[in-house]
Amino acid sequence: MNYVIGLDLGTTSAKSVVFQENGHVVAEHEVDYPLNHPQVGYAEQDPLQMETAALEALNLSTRLVESENIVGVGISAAMHSMICMDENGVPLSPSIIWADARSAEEAALLKKESPDVYMRTGTPLHPMSPLSKLLWMKKYRYEPWEQADYFVSVKEFLLYRWFGEKVVDYSIAAATGLFNIHTHKWDEETLHLAGISEGQLFAPVPPTYAMENMREHFAEKAGLKRSTPFVIGGSDGPLANLGIGAIRPGETAITIGTSGAIRQFSSEPLLDDRQEIFSYSFTDDLWITGGPSNNGGLVLKWVQQLFETESESLPLEKLSELAAEVEAGSENLLFLPYLNGERAPFWKAEAKGSFIGLTPSHRKEHMTRAAMEGVLFSILHIASALERLGNKHEKIFASGGFARSPVWVQMLADLFNKRIDIPVSHQSSAWGAAWVALYSLGHVDRLEDIKESIPMNQHYVPNEENHQKYRQLFDVYQSVSHKLQTDFEQLHRL
Repeated sequence: MNYVIGLDLGTTSAKSVVFQENGHVVAEHEVDYPLNHPQVGYAEQDPLQMETAALEALNLSTRLVESENIVGVGISAAMHSMICMDENGVPLSPSIIWADARSAEEAALLKKESPDVYMRTGTPLHPMSPLSKLLWMKKYRYEPWEQADYFVSVKEFLLYRWFGEKVVDYSIAAATGLFNIHTHKWDEETLHLAGISEGQLFAPVPPTYAMENMREHFAEKAGLKRSTPFVIGGSDGPLANLGIGAIRPGETAITIGTSGAIRQFSSEPLLDDRQEIFSYSFTDDLWITGGPSNNGGLVLKWVQQLFETESESLPLEKLSELAAEVEAGSENLLFLPYLNGERAPFWKAEAKGSFIGLTPSHRKEHMTRAAMEGVLFSILHIASALERLGNKHEKIFASGGFARSPVWVQMLADLFNKRIDIPVSHQSSAWGAAWVALYSLGHVDRLEDIKESIPMNQHYVPNEENHQKYRQLFDVYQSVSHKLQTDFEQLHRL
């Protein structure tokens, strides 16, 4: 029997998932790596620790299968990481990730002075983007920036060390803010702004690009044959859509893990004059459009820490039980979930979390449910921006850690007034990466055929009464969240 691996390089861990060609999970292993905050607003990781974790995850996940039966490895990675690297593959800087906010001033100035950059690159002008990070490095003469031969994402870093190839997939490139999504080439004007040359970036390639002859030292650590092909894949966003089956027009993928996102594929770049959403290249004729939220499971983690005591632990299951004790709408208590600032639709690193409508009758049950609802209101807010541009949400697929809470998924169904389909496996990005590998290597005929190989677990249907309540509250949520942005900025400056 043949197997294929999806390697997912996430924000907090590397996951290696071994699949049969029908999508059945045979084995999976996850190895964590730390996220460091050396200063307020900084978010960094050690690239070599990430490499060790990725190799260990591959090795541990493949021990139950024969290496000669592994037909290939596809790779998914989180977007927006930036590493300064020398010619020998030595990292000169940490991996500065999407959550890093040090370049907030540079991003704000760029948005004011060069708004046209978004219309070429599809990347909102925000400190998450490598473009903003490079502007910060240039301004402060960051030493690794001055010494670097290359500026790469974590995926590029690993593949250069493992195979010696200087390539980057379209979707990782598109998320840098340096890539023209209309031409699929590096954008010369933006490179000039960043103070770097095209020679310091790797060559953009489609997600089907394959590599062989892994360097022996790394192949041994991964437990793989040197000849095992690696297919470059894409970023976690489009691969999650592919892996969950949200491929056709009107099909929407919602992912809520540590953070959250809502995405759709389109046959052309879909750009927004208000710059509320992203549009990134995936293949030569397919783009991924949507918006990320900084605040998903992190919000529930905060609620957990807020209410846990020495005598009472509050895992997700218990928090869900508390939320289920309260009716939809949490007795008119709203929560703006911007604990970590917010990306779509505001793109405001200064945004703050807020409870709106607190009364003496509200208890931790209400606050817990309001927090869960607030995360989903944020997703609906982004969905409204997509609808404004003509996109419909006719069929919704959902995945991520939140899908382990039936109570939370039911809220999503009620809020959108749509059926929500949940796959058996929550490793949608890994399966999307694995499927791209199968397609690239000739084991399947079309990318869209993946729909026949996604085992579904269950579905949730909306409650109309709850939906009506949520629609009324969402109007208030939209109004309040917009009005408070200026106040959030003022608080941030104090």
